[in-house]
Amino acid sequence: MSTRRTAGTVATVTDVPESMRCSVLRGAGELEVRERAVPSPAHGEVLVRISAVGTCGSDVHYYRHGRIGKYVVREPMVLGHEPAGRIVAVGEGVDPSRTGQRVSLEPGVPCRRCRWCHEGRYNLCPDIVFFATPPVDGAFAEYVAIADDFAHPVPDSVSDDAAALLEPLSVALWANAKAGTGLGSHVLVAGAGPIGLLVARVAQVRGATRVVISDPDAGRRRFAAGYGVGETVDPGATTLDREVDAFLDCSGAPPAVTAGIAAVRPGGSVTLVGMGADEMTLPVSAMQSREISLTGTFRYANTWPAAVALAASGEIELDRLVTSHVGLDDVGTALSPDPAQVKVVVTPGA
Repeated sequence: MSTRRTAGTVATVTDVPESMRCSVLRGAGELEVRERAVPSPAHGEVLVRISAVGTCGSDVHYYRHGRIGKYVVREPMVLGHEPAGRIVAVGEGVDPSRTGQRVSLEPGVPCRRCRWCHEGRYNLCPDIVFFATPPVDGAFAEYVAIADDFAHPVPDSVSDDAAALLEPLSVALWANAKAGTGLGSHVLVAGAGPIGLLVARVAQVRGATRVVISDPDAGRRRFAAGYGVGETVDPGATTLDREVDAFLDCSGAPPAVTAGIAAVRPGGSVTLVGMGADEMTLPVSAMQSREISLTGTFRYANTWPAAVALAASGEIELDRLVTSHVGLDDVGTALSPDPAQVKVVVTPGA
């Protein structure tokens, strides 16, 4: 063990090298593995050796297009915002006993000072520093530094893969909270990707008595059925029921949104979760006359304790979503859409 000193920082370090490998996005479709200096944890931060990082649709979007809406990749950037690992160093003000602790990283650190932070809605903080959102680097790297309280401890019963996937599970928890799913709910979910599957499972855990997941891909429907999410339907071959309490769109596809809204009962709710077109046409008259509530979701807030508990209890099996692993040299393969893959995990140390 040694002590590394940087400007204003004292960090307790265990076997930490000076440099690390990371996968860097240079522009749309251009990735390369580079050597960078290992970051030193500042005051109130920890340094984490990354063991697993889930790949997400936003990573795919940045890789393919170099942007998402107003967020544009203007200089080389590291992707990846679903990380887990082990604390190997701590900065000033952090309990040294945290060194060696396995953690899941909540990838967005807010300012803690604005109105939304004070209200507990820190996901809306305008100054949040969020992994893999230009110009902030993400976690397709061997090491990252992050605020101490955003590195959440996980028990040994939760695998490295599952610890990484607490991030998409948090998306699902937040979406269900916004949708108001609960005991006796009839829920429709569009999109049987990882987020849709977890949204459906969380709805079941919250007490929904009927959950239907819609996806045009037969392979994804088969996976969803095996994952135990309830009923699966092909939206192109089925007329959806019109008694849904809550519709959660995890596809971002305008036709799916339109069909889902039509299935919602009067007084029900529509929650937009998936990334889709910047603008789409909605049946406003029907929504108004049936008093349907419409909301979006943006990340999550205060979800990690529940996510850890659900994973540790086995109520939601995150490891079953992982269909393959790749190292840093093959991140491009992981970000090339393959319907046969559900969740690809990057293992930076492999």
